[in-house]
Amino acid sequence: MGIKQLLLYLLSAFFLIAGLNHFIHPAFYLPLIPKYLIYPEYINHISGIAEILLSIMLLFTATRKTAAYLIILLLLAFIPSHIYFIVIGSCVKDGLCVPEWVAWCRLILIHPILIWWAWCVRK
Repeated sequence: MGIKQLLLYLLSAFFLIAGLNHFIHPAFYLPLIPKYLIYPEYINHISGIAEILLSIMLLFTATRKTAAYLIILLLLAFIPSHIYFIVIGSCVKDGLCVPEWVAWCRLILIHPILIWWAWCVRK
């Protein structure tokens, strides 16, 4: 197995686990959805379903390119949630609390790496 194939499987596993986690631990995600968005439970479920479906689509050559592009769009759609998390002080009551610099690193470092990773496995 080459490095590219390993990266493909890791990205697929990452999104599969993240997608399932939306249903296993919804209380983790719901406070991260900006208050100005309506129906946070619906948004959480749609995000989870999308991540699960896209993780599976990555595994098939016929759908890999589409899945990679849709993952990139999904990650771009998550940016407002990352910004919201920073705005509220990088801490959710009874939930995720990190130093502000960690939230910024997630937004300006980790998020672009995930986008780049999806771009790299698209072929």
